[in-house]
Amino acid sequence: MACDTSGIAVGSLSGGCVEEDLLEKLTNGLLARSESQFFRYGETAEEAERLGLPCGGHLDIVVEPLDPDFETVELFSTIANRLDQRQRVTRHADYPSDTIEIEESDELHPFSYDGEHRRLTQTYGPRYQLFIIGSGMVSQYVAELAQMLDYQVTVIDPREENLNAFNVLGVVKACDMPDDVLLARANDSQSAIVALTHDPRIDDMGLMGAFDTPAFYIGAMGSERTTANRLIRLEALGIEQEQLDRLHAPIGLAIGSKTPPEIAVSIMAEITAVRHAVAIENSVTAPQTESV
Repeated sequence: MACDTSGIAVGSLSGGCVEEDLLEKLTNGLLARSESQFFRYGETAEEAERLGLPCGGHLDIVVEPLDPDFETVELFSTIANRLDQRQRVTRHADYPSDTIEIEESDELHPFSYDGEHRRLTQTYGPRYQLFIIGSGMVSQYVAELAQMLDYQVTVIDPREENLNAFNVLGVVKACDMPDDVLLARANDSQSAIVALTHDPRIDDMGLMGAFDTPAFYIGAMGSERTTANRLIRLEALGIEQEQLDRLHAPIGLAIGSKTPPEIAVSIMAEITAVRHAVAIENSVTAPQTESV
């Protein structure tokens, strides 16, 4: 969460439990006047109840004052530039000395705060991106849900007329063959790829390109029969079993989805589960019909 002296804030700490009290303290100059400060909300059961924190819970807060001097601007510009290049960067903040260091990072390490030594470490990574092959009705709902989950969404369809009719705001449109787009843009492990056209000429080409990327998720829509036929075609085209094992098909979690919005929910639920490395027992799949 970031806040200026007038009380304008971006982000949140608790979903609304402590923000009002914290902003009042910050704007009145009661916190972190000259140096970083640590304190805790919910120290007592009475305070936790008053603030609406979960029973027995507490919230540790580090308030870090930042002056808009050249050093601070340069530091955050470096972080922003690194993220623009879809690279990771780790920020180390040492609060006893109020010094900040940044370093390039190949992996996304979990957030950590050493309360004893008052040292905070956080790795920032590029925004997750979702590549949707096809611009049909299911794709529209998937794109809308994905943007709610803060994915950068790219919709790929070589059929210009179909793509022009795709009216979800905020997405990037690519009127090209999907394998070319994926090989050029889906070049990191924070990418997910879904094939949703029901046209094997387009979906199969996109999947072949997807297997050559480090995407954390690759999925394709279709029934069990469609999936079986697709695997036969891909194997005949020289795709190895190791690559085929990466494919989630039929796509989505088994929630009894029938309509396009329900299928979109099942797709984004499965992507979320894979992203967070949740084991999905028995490789559950969502029932889909050929007519979807």
